[in-house]
Amino acid sequence: MSFAEREEADLRQAIGLSLQEQASCPQKKHEVIVVDSDSSTTDDEAPAMDVAHRAKTPETEPAPNLPMMGILGLDRKAMEQERLARKRKASISPPPFRKSAKLSETTLEKPTSSASMRQIDAPTKIVPSFHFSKLPYANGAVKKIWALGHPRDTDIKLEEVLQKDDLVLAVLSSFQWDVEWLLRKINTKTTQLVFVMQADDDDIKAEYRNETATMPNVRLCFPSMEGQVNCMHSKLMLLSYPTHLRIVVPTANLVPYDWGETGIMENTVFLIDLPRLSPKSSTSGSPKMTNFGEDLIHFLGAMDLEQSIIESMRHFDFSATIDLAFVHTIGGANTSDGPSWRRTGYCGLGRAISQLGLATEDPLNIDYITSSVGSLNTAFLTTLYLAAQGDQGIAVYNWRTTPASKLSKVVDRNMQTAQQTAQKQMAAGFRIYFPSLETVQASTGGPNNGGTICFQSKWWNAPTFPRNLLRDCKSQREGMLMHNKIMYVYPTSTSRDPPPSHSADSNSWAYIGSANCSESAWGRLAKDRQTKEPKLNCRNWECGVIVPFRKAAAMAAGHHDSFTVPKTDEDGEAHSVKDGKAKIKTQTTTSGLKAFEKVMPVPIQYPGKKYGNDDKPWFYTE
Repeated sequence: MSFAEREEADLRQAIGLSLQEQASCPQKKHEVIVVDSDSSTTDDEAPAMDVAHRAKTPETEPAPNLPMMGILGLDRKAMEQERLARKRKASISPPPFRKSAKLSETTLEKPTSSASMRQIDAPTKIVPSFHFSKLPYANGAVKKIWALGHPRDTDIKLEEVLQKDDLVLAVLSSFQWDVEWLLRKINTKTTQLVFVMQADDDDIKAEYRNETATMPNVRLCFPSMEGQVNCMHSKLMLLSYPTHLRIVVPTANLVPYDWGETGIMENTVFLIDLPRLSPKSSTSGSPKMTNFGEDLIHFLGAMDLEQSIIESMRHFDFSATIDLAFVHTIGGANTSDGPSWRRTGYCGLGRAISQLGLATEDPLNIDYITSSVGSLNTAFLTTLYLAAQGDQGIAVYNWRTTPASKLSKVVDRNMQTAQQTAQKQMAAGFRIYFPSLETVQASTGGPNNGGTICFQSKWWNAPTFPRNLLRDCKSQREGMLMHNKIMYVYPTSTSRDPPPSHSADSNSWAYIGSANCSESAWGRLAKDRQTKEPKLNCRNWECGVIVPFRKAAAMAAGHHDSFTVPKTDEDGEAHSVKDGKAKIKTQTTTSGLKAFEKVMPVPIQYPGKKYGNDDKPWFYTE
């Protein structure tokens, strides 16, 4: 049988399966599922997933050049091209690549009755298949994601994150998806799944639900995309095991190239294991929920995740997160009446920094690694800079909204002075790392694999764009491009050596998450025209974690991680050293990144090269 014949046969089978689903599959009963699975089996517990309709593809796939597929990997766009062209105006993935990869041949397995009818057996007392003398990440960890073709160091694979043999429930949030690939990483007979996905309208929601109608172990959650919301960009995993809850915040989407399987794209992940509270704790008084836990629960509620899952968060001990912060951006208009503007976006960032005791009026350095750059200007970057100092959005809001007629000369002069000081400090300490055209062209994957690294020439050429803050972004792992979103924040120092403040009790911290350096990711605080009260407008859904330097030091010590530490030569150049062996050559630096590199991954070569007059950033659409 030729490829065309096989393709036609697959199409006929796919259409037949769709018709069969519509004709014979009853509507799924709404089962209650909870992360806290340490309970007896009930009739409401979901049976195992029917994975018979998955298509087969190679384990390692090319970069993300494929056309938009249905959630199960079926090419619904080809099957119903006219309908989708009319109704689906926006894709849940970034713009397509310049070249289209050839689709791999697929075969569809016939469903088996045993898979679709099997129930999860959740005995009253669950005994894990492996024993935890100590939870693997009880204190938390920040790790590089493994990359094919590069030596394993302090990195981690998706399989090691998921630990599928004991995984009871997985709540997974992502911007891009390869569901077929993902399901190969999970024991779908014993694991319940909740996919938190972007769906721009009811037609797309119905399509996704139809595609999972025969998968009773899969539930879908669609955060609001109403109004100004453009992108459900958050990346989050809640993984429930018999003994604990694992919270995972990666910079990676749920696609093979972001998890290192092609060796072309670099990412980072934060994860922490929280033990299940004993029944006695639930009755006699459990530990007080931390700010981290409360903000996580607030975010899950805003996403419209099932209430049973949200409530079960309180069945785990969040004590280990007391010196961490969960920060997020809730898409839409955040007001005082609805989702509070003080708890999300850059306002929430400033609030978290204050709660952690990291607020300061001293000048800061901010090294921001981003895979997407928005239409930046001095005003937005100053807002983000002040949030890093602990301001909750009020300073810039007052500068922008207070009428001059209501200010005395003294107050007006003081306000102008504060604004000018903040802008000068920001300009002196803020660096944004984004790859140049030359870096992308020289990378392992080349330009055809740079489509998830986003910047546009119209923004670069705008007279208000702060070109002097941009640095070329090159990986310590030679040839790799970056999908990281990481901020390293530390006090300014003029010393050639790491500042004395970079010790276990310093005010330095790092952000790891989904938020790029853009107003879409962090929001804009404005005055509501009707109420005259503050309103934070956010176009994206995002989430991330704040890790203070002192916490990162404890994490590294607890895991005995040996991170790459630069060693400076007499010629003023530094070499990345691991076990005394020189690796990638970098330039010497006076920044605090040298200190961070001792306690967590710093994936970039630093300081990055400044963009000169002849240098051009990577523009993914050109």
